[in-house]
Amino acid sequence: MRHFGHIAPEVRKRLFYREPCEFTADSPARLLSAALGATLYSPATRPRLADDVLKQGTHGVVSMVLCLEDSISDADVAAGEENLVRQLTDLAGRPRADLPLLFVRVRRPEQIGDLVRRLGPAVAVLSGFVLPKFTGERGLPFLEALGAAESASGRRLFAMPVLESPELLYRESRVETLEGIFRAVDKYRDRVLALRLGVTDFCSSYGLRRGPDMTAYDIQVVASVISDVVNMLGRADGTGFTVTGPVWEYFHVQERMFKPQLRQSPFLEVEATALRQKLIEHAMDGLLREISLDRANGLLGKTCIHPSHVLPVHALSVVSHEEFSDAQDILRPERDGGGVLRSAYTNKMNEVKPHRAWAERTLLRATVFGVANEDIGFVELLAAGLAE
Repeated sequence: MRHFGHIAPEVRKRLFYREPCEFTADSPARLLSAALGATLYSPATRPRLADDVLKQGTHGVVSMVLCLEDSISDADVAAGEENLVRQLTDLAGRPRADLPLLFVRVRRPEQIGDLVRRLGPAVAVLSGFVLPKFTGERGLPFLEALGAAESASGRRLFAMPVLESPELLYRESRVETLEGIFRAVDKYRDRVLALRLGVTDFCSSYGLRRGPDMTAYDIQVVASVISDVVNMLGRADGTGFTVTGPVWEYFHVQERMFKPQLRQSPFLEVEATALRQKLIEHAMDGLLREISLDRANGLLGKTCIHPSHVLPVHALSVVSHEEFSDAQDILRPERDGGGVLRSAYTNKMNEVKPHRAWAERTLLRATVFGVANEDIGFVELLAAGLAE
C-alpha cells in the first residue's frame, strides 16, 4: 500500500516531486509508525465490516481500528467479538492488495489472547491491538498478553496504547503517571508502534466538549496534557515514541458562531472556491487548523471517526518542496560540523545542529507521504483526492 495510491499514476506524477513509498504490514516499525496517517475507527459490530475495510482501503485509508471498547455498548461485546472473528476470517480469504493496517481495540488484556486463538490463521490480517486507558500499572498486563499472543501465533503484533486516563489529566498525578507509562512502554519498546491521545476522555473528566470552531489546543486543560505527553514521551533523542493527534468529532455544521478559518486566496489561485465552501460546511476548516497545530506540537497522524477526515490529514502530512529542500540541506554530510546557512528559498535561516532532529523527522515523513511539487499546495492535494 501507499498514501495517495488510490489516485491515478499520472495525477500523482503531477502532484509529487517524490511520490510516497510503498509499504506493507511487515515493513519496519519506524516506517509504519510514521505511515499510520489518519487512523479510521469503526465499531467491530458492523455487519459488513470486511466489505467496509476493503472499501476504505480503496479510498486511501491505510490504518483502521476495529473497536470493541467505547464505540459499542457493554451488552454488545460478545456479539462484537464473534462478528470481528467472522469478518477478519472472511478478509483473510480475499485478495488483500488494498487492505489497511488493522488493529483491534480491546477492553481487557485476556481478550487479546482469546481473539488471536479464535482467529487462527486469519491473524495474518491483523497488525496489532489498541490498549485503552493506558497507565503503567494497567498497561503492563495488556503488553504481557500481547507478547504471549505474538509468541503463540508467530505473527508480529504491535501495541498502540491510548493515553486517556484521569490520572494523566489531573495535575497532582500527571508526572508520576507519565513516568509509569514511560517505564511500561520502554520495557516493550519494540512492540509499541505509537501512543494515541484520548482527548474526548480528557474533556469528559471536566464536562467539556470542544465545538467545531475550537481545536484541542484552545481547551487549556487539554493542551497542557498534550504538552506534557510530548515533553516526556515524544522526545527526538531516541527515547521518544510517535504520538498521534486527537480525534476530530465533527463532520457537518448547521450554524457557525465565528468566521471560517480558511483563507480564500489559496483556493482562488487554483479555482477551487467550491471546495473551500464544502470544507467550511463540513467543519473541515477547524480540522485543518488542528492538524497543523498537531504537527507544530510534535504529533504525527490522527485518530478519525469519519472517512471524510482521512484526506485532509494525509494532504497536510505531505512534505512541501520547501521543507524537503531545507531538510536535505541541513543533513548534507558536509554540514556535520554545524553552522548556519540561508535556505535555498532565501526566506529563512537553517541552523544545522538545532534543526537536525526536525530535518530527520521531515525526511521520514517525506518517505511515507511524499514531497509535493514546487507549485503544489494542500488545496491541490485535497482537490485531487476528492476527485477520485
